Amino acid sequence: MTDGQRCAVVAVIGAPNAGKSTLVNAMVGAKVSIVTQKVQTTRARIRGITAEAETQLVFIDTPGIFAPKRKLDRAMVAAAWDGLDGADATLLLIDAPGWVDGETEKGAAGKSRADALRIVDGLKKANHKTILVVNKIDALPRDRLLKLVQDLDKAGIFTDVFLISAKNGDGLADLKAHLLKVAPPGPWLYPEDQLSDISDRLMAAEVTREKLFLRLHQELPYDATVETETWKETKAGVRIEQTIYVARDGQKGIVLGKNGQTLKIIGKAAREELSELLGAPVHLFIHVKAREGWADEAARLRQIGLDNVR
Repeated sequence: MTDGQRCAVVAVIGAPNAGKSTLVNAMVGAKVSIVTQKVQTTRARIRGITAEAETQLVFIDTPGIFAPKRKLDRAMVAAAWDGLDGADATLLLIDAPGWVDGETEKGAAGKSRADALRIVDGLKKANHKTILVVNKIDALPRDRLLKLVQDLDKAGIFTDVFLISAKNGDGLADLKAHLLKVAPPGPWLYPEDQLSDISDRLMAAEVTREKLFLRLHQELPYDATVETETWKETKAGVRIEQTIYVARDGQKGIVLGKNGQTLKIIGKAAREELSELLGAPVHLFIHVKAREGWADEAARLRQIGLDNVR
């Protein structure tokens, strides 16, 4: 540790699809978490790391908090709440249009608001002081945003409020400046050039999972995951073998597509991004298997980064 060094661990929590991964990626200035249209895309806690002058910020991108049903759901929600342990600051990210629309709509907007209210209630019961970050402000007029803040501020747990758009960058400089200012003195937790704590194998699986959901977000249910089975570095590049697990045999055809064309498109997109991330040619081989009930297998959940399985 050098004189003047500071470091803050910042937990980012919120309902599914509030924009947590987009925010963390924007703060880090690099892609450390995948982003798709599907809710609950982030499944494990991922740390994104950035530094400015003598201060390091470690952002914990957590899974969305919702009402859990399966073991996978419970493990994800537990991972999100556990992300608050030891954090120097907590950001509660609110999807502004989802919150406002949830007042009158049921569906997705209603669920988004209900999930957010559940989180606020949990924070209030724990008397956990939190920074309120209202996201997607470009989608609402200012008067509705102010009412939203007034409604949430009644919980009495928010120390500061920031209005942002994680997607287009509005308000991010002010939020980052605040976090740098309140970071406590202490040694950095990671080397200066490290951007994430995710392993190469898990990162590769996450990239392929992102391409899978981006391609098939309407056709493929949430019950799909990707595991990196083998990773071998050779003179010709990196050879990676992966398996896409789906919940039922009938879903294999969706992933494969006619004559395997859908899987080829997914594999090509994943291979290109991995080659860029690794700075080396990537030879990617993907298999598709049905494994009913994988979302309730403790060993399978640990494989995708959910260690605290309950």
